[in-house]
Amino acid sequence: MDVLSTWRELFAQHLWLLYSSTVLLGLLIGSFLNVVIARLPRMMEASWRRDCTELLNANTEQNADVITTSNTADALEKPLSLSHPPSTCPQCGHRIRAYENIPILSYLLLRGRCSACHTRISLRYPIIEGLTAVLSLIVVLHFGLTAQAAAALILTWVLIALALIDFDTQLLPDSLTLPVLWLGLVFSLFEVFIASQSAIIGAVAGYLSLWTVFQLFRLATGKEGMGYGDFKLLALLGAWLGWAALPQIIMLSALVGALVGVALLLTGRHTAGKPLPFGPYLAAAGWISLLWGEVINGAYLRLSGLT
Repeated sequence: MDVLSTWRELFAQHLWLLYSSTVLLGLLIGSFLNVVIARLPRMMEASWRRDCTELLNANTEQNADVITTSNTADALEKPLSLSHPPSTCPQCGHRIRAYENIPILSYLLLRGRCSACHTRISLRYPIIEGLTAVLSLIVVLHFGLTAQAAAALILTWVLIALALIDFDTQLLPDSLTLPVLWLGLVFSLFEVFIASQSAIIGAVAGYLSLWTVFQLFRLATGKEGMGYGDFKLLALLGAWLGWAALPQIIMLSALVGALVGVALLLTGRHTAGKPLPFGPYLAAAGWISLLWGEVINGAYLRLSGLT
């Protein structure tokens, strides 16, 4: 406790140290999120393949020889995780050294190219690192040196990962969504953002609201308008921000989604009938509501003449 008090006092007296530390931490977390975004969907797919192989192996004797060969090949491959194998260039297999993996700085020093084969490195990596640092700084500027800031940083980082994974693959991994949903409920026991009653109702209402829309849309059109991951993501936001924030989050996400969808259609970067992931818009709306939900509600009430 003495160490924590000392650091708290130091940051309180020297805000520049707090803000610079936040930016540095955000850059490091952003670098890790790049790994999560790239690898977690592949890990999920590998797990699904193993499950399917085991199911076929258990129920189809006819394919036993083929499945055994496949299992042997899979066993020879090194299992993919967030820490193994080390990062390499996808083009030439060059192992990324520590000094080549410094957030943003390495990209600039390498001029955006692999040091071995000079293949161009995607600009997306430093963008995610910079975005994570900027959003982390905004969170600390908003909440200050509080428990709310620490919790909000966790939620911010997870929302970034979920939004980009869904954008890439239209998947919202349970391994991210569900633990953070439960974490929001645990934080509600200490009323970090909201009380437990509001959090529990928010989680239930968040899930059931989109689940109901999903079922009605399927009955009316015979199509599935969204995935179950979206239900869980809104349940997560309800657990963190409470049931009262859900209408605002849904309206903001629908508005942002509509604007982005129209822009993509007009620019030819999306074709009509092709599904768009809803997770990024939910994540963006949830983050906005986390920081400025009360301000938005107040502005709406003033403009509508209700206050």
